[in-house]
Amino acid sequence: MSGSRIFVAGTGKTMVDSSLFIEAMRHVAQSVTVVTTQGEDGPTGATVSAFSSLSADPPSVLVCLRSDSRIGLAVGRNRVFCVNVLPEGASALAGHFAGRFDAEEPNRFGAIDCRHSPSGPVLSGATAFECTVDQIISHGSHDICIGNVTAITNAATPPLAYMDGSFQVIRPEGAS
Repeated sequence: MSGSRIFVAGTGKTMVDSSLFIEAMRHVAQSVTVVTTQGEDGPTGATVSAFSSLSADPPSVLVCLRSDSRIGLAVGRNRVFCVNVLPEGASALAGHFAGRFDAEEPNRFGAIDCRHSPSGPVLSGATAFECTVDQIISHGSHDICIGNVTAITNAATPPLAYMDGSFQVIRPEGAS
């Protein structure tokens, strides 16, 4: 199935319609992460799916954060962040940091089991990448935050994934 294209005035480039892009991206599984940061204003955290390794030399990762979001602004100020890759079974924690319960519990770290680090809280059970910001590149509505990894907590557990509007469990092909 081919998608419709739009011409972007002034760029000379043709791009697909954003609704087609969103629909196609729903079928790409992503690990579920909570990005945290620590600074003068205290800890901040949010559920994020746009995370990737970038380089092994130097060890670095990238995370994409909405430019005007609380977490995006805080990472820009603090120049540190921690990517917590949530383990299977942590969908409630993902919902908590997505803001699902902010009206009842505005302090997202109030009842959360975590260890504080200079980069941001490390959530219990998560594989965590503590980072210092190397670069922030703005693109559209988001900032691409490139971080040099300064510490790792390797939980060595299968990650929680998100695809097609729901949380998923990842299994090796052929496993029951």
